[in-house]
Amino acid sequence: MTVRVRFAPSPTGNLHIGGARTALYNYIFARANGGKYILRIEDTDQERSTKEFEASQLDDMQWLGLVHDEGPGIGGEYAPYHQAQRVEIYHKYADQLLSEGKVFYDFCSDDELEKMAIKNKEEGTPPYTGKWKEKENWPEAKSRVAAGEKAPLRFLVPDIDISYKDYVRGDVTFPKGMVGDFVIMRSNGLPTFNFCNVIDDHLFKISHVIRGEDHVNNTLRQVMVYQAFDFPLPEFAHVSLLIGEDRQKLSKRHGATSVKQYREDGYLPEALANYLCLLGWSHPEEKDVFTIEELSHKDIFTLTRFSKSHAVYDIEKLKYINGQHIKKMSLEDLQKRVEPFMPKESWYFKQDTSWQQNFISLFQEKVHLLTEFNDMLGELQGESFNLTDELKEILAWDTTPQIKDYIQGQLESVTTEFVDADTFSQWMNHCKKELKIKGKPLFMGFRGVLTGQNHGADLKVLIPLTPVSVLKTRIAKL
Repeated sequence: MTVRVRFAPSPTGNLHIGGARTALYNYIFARANGGKYILRIEDTDQERSTKEFEASQLDDMQWLGLVHDEGPGIGGEYAPYHQAQRVEIYHKYADQLLSEGKVFYDFCSDDELEKMAIKNKEEGTPPYTGKWKEKENWPEAKSRVAAGEKAPLRFLVPDIDISYKDYVRGDVTFPKGMVGDFVIMRSNGLPTFNFCNVIDDHLFKISHVIRGEDHVNNTLRQVMVYQAFDFPLPEFAHVSLLIGEDRQKLSKRHGATSVKQYREDGYLPEALANYLCLLGWSHPEEKDVFTIEELSHKDIFTLTRFSKSHAVYDIEKLKYINGQHIKKMSLEDLQKRVEPFMPKESWYFKQDTSWQQNFISLFQEKVHLLTEFNDMLGELQGESFNLTDELKEILAWDTTPQIKDYIQGQLESVTTEFVDADTFSQWMNHCKKELKIKGKPLFMGFRGVLTGQNHGADLKVLIPLTPVSVLKTRIAKL
């Protein structure tokens, strides 16, 4: 069997991280099995769908590295890939069900439907018991439609149990009577989600449907539609929902929920993809840090490794993974990634390439987000000290004033913007040999008078990156 999977977002907002995870799972599964990854745009919600959101979602998916094999901008033999352009196809299949007596026109008003639902819930009968489901009323309904009246088409739900196999949930059975006769075509002529999804998945020859657990109830209705057409069922895998640490469904109160926001916050696409994969799936070697390419093998990414348990979204774990990916990057690649997060007027862009790379290299092991490099730049330019108890203790040592006086004198003779590494090493050697200051008093004393901190980056790299004017101002304030 040729593996064909799809991701089908609705362009009604920015790409949610839950949707991004679904897209990732489908993409990796296709790559691992030599299959095809299809992108389909579910834009039949005319009031909320926009081209702007579609473009934003496509851009975010490209940023994550999710390049589809068929779909918008690429095409394919099953085009078009926008559902709004496929409405005639849905009408054709709806007409087939109508001719076979498997759907019916419903002229019940909204008020009638509301009263019906309340009454039937109290009596424990199916949600829909309108007169239009009775066959003797179908000729009247068809005549009214032929005369120009508008009415939705309802699917005549069979009185049987519905079952399907799920890679995550196991064998799933819905007892008969769980749902009433549901609408497949609205009175405005547009299809409902559960109808057009089945038609498209069948026509696109989708082999596996990998999506969120919140679609399980939709699957009940969709299986009914598959069976009504005698279409073969795809294989289903309903992955666990994303929840916050409070065990509630992930929402904005738990932090950013759109891929766009994570891009702006300084996360790497490979790190976000890495973390999202771990939310509901586990690596056979229990690895936490990996690339999508490393997962794309049939013996690694399997549907049997999904968990039924809800996946807890942990922003600190994401930051950790992002930091790990930053550490692994080449200096040249990291420099390119960092630059968009530096303000255009930033002092960073006034320095040469060597300075920039030394700066990035110095903090590469310490940051978790690309935005933090700008924070580190601020530390290099900061002229004020926070006189903590630890700093006061260092400044009170007998050896520290000696270091301060010596360094202050040396700085007065520096005419360049920065002190070079060799000159700084000479200063330390002088204090060590001539002033007899060694070990902790030497290193902590230098750090205290030059940075105002009692710990931090390697001084031999940090000080040559710090402007002499800043060093002079700092030491003068002690």
